[in-house]
Amino acid sequence: MKRALSALALAGGAMLCVAATGKTSKSLEKPGTNWNGTIAITADGSHRLGNPDAPVKLTEFVSYTCSHCAHYQKESDPVLRLTVIPKGQVSVTVTNLLRNPIDLTVALLTNCGDPKRFFVRHNAFFATQDTWLAKAQTMSKEQEQRWFQGPLIDRMRAISNDFGFYTMMSGWGMDRAQTDACLGDATMLDKLRAQQEAVATLGINSTPSFTLNGEVLTVHDWASVSKAITDKLAEQHGSTI
Repeated sequence: MKRALSALALAGGAMLCVAATGKTSKSLEKPGTNWNGTIAITADGSHRLGNPDAPVKLTEFVSYTCSHCAHYQKESDPVLRLTVIPKGQVSVTVTNLLRNPIDLTVALLTNCGDPKRFFVRHNAFFATQDTWLAKAQTMSKEQEQRWFQGPLIDRMRAISNDFGFYTMMSGWGMDRAQTDACLGDATMLDKLRAQQEAVATLGINSTPSFTLNGEVLTVHDWASVSKAITDKLAEQHGSTI
């Protein structure tokens, strides 16, 4: 990466971004004929889209500053939402893999507000990644230092200001004070930290990475993940994407 992103690793080491998804708690919506409307928060704070009893369960481990994750999201999301998710054949769970302070900031913001709108915010940050992440290349050294020095809440406020995240959140009806409250959500921060521990136990250290029915996949792109889903569906029910 270029200079502005070269030092963004969280303490404990950076995760890699390479080319290329548990026990759940309450469901946020009752199941309907189209499972695209069924969203739940899992026990570790991840978000699941689709039938909780789907025979094929995909978990995506993603970083919001990973360009390959953004590319994967743009390729996979329309296909999954038009085919196997609405039918209840596949569920998709999103788990954060935090590589740097920007990832942490965005992860807290995607969790900000109505939980049923999580995937709206999740998709929006990936869809506009090229725009907001490019701002890093114009940052001064002094701006960058604010991301690493001082209390964590102040660092994330600086990141939100520098990358235009306050403006993005205002588009979803969240003013600056409400956004700051989300950045200071200690409970959500603890869940995100716990997610990192769980990811580490799986041996996952690159993004995007995936599990299918709990098994870690060795592929990192949509074409390969799609094939793995199709093979699993065919194995169980004779159906495909």
